[in-house]
Amino acid sequence: MKIMIICSKHHYPKIPEIKSRLELNGHEIKLPNSFDAPGKELEIKNLSKEEHIKWKGQMMRKDYDNISPQEAVLVLNLEKNGQQNYIGGATFLEMYMAWHLNKKLFLYNPIPESMLKDEILGMNPTIINGDLTLII
Repeated sequence: MKIMIICSKHHYPKIPEIKSRLELNGHEIKLPNSFDAPGKELEIKNLSKEEHIKWKGQMMRKDYDNISPQEAVLVLNLEKNGQQNYIGGATFLEMYMAWHLNKKLFLYNPIPESMLKDEILGMNPTIINGDLTLII
C-alpha cells in the first residue's frame, strides 16, 4: 500500500523506525512535506511575516499533490508537550485532505481529547494503537 506519514515536526525523529517497519511489511512510504528540512519553517518565519505566510501557503498547496497518489495516510499522533495523541493544525488539514480524497486514514493512537475530536470522529479513522500490522 502507498502510505503518507503525517505528524507534527516534533515527531520527525520517530519516523525512520516506523517507515522501516512499514516497508518491511511491503508498504511504499511518502514522508511529510518538510521532513528533509524540519527547521525551514522557523528559518522562513524569522525572515518576515509575509515570507512565512507565503511559505505556509505553499506547503498547504502541496498537500493535494502529495496525498492524492497515496492509498492511505498514517497519522503519528504521539504525545507532545504533555498532550496525549497530539494532532496539530497542519496535520488536521492533511487528514481532512486525505479524507476528502477518500483515502484510508490510520491513527497511530486514539483520537485526542481536543476541540477537533468530533471532526476527526466524522472522518472515521482506523485506530491502530501502535500496531503497524493493522495497516492493510
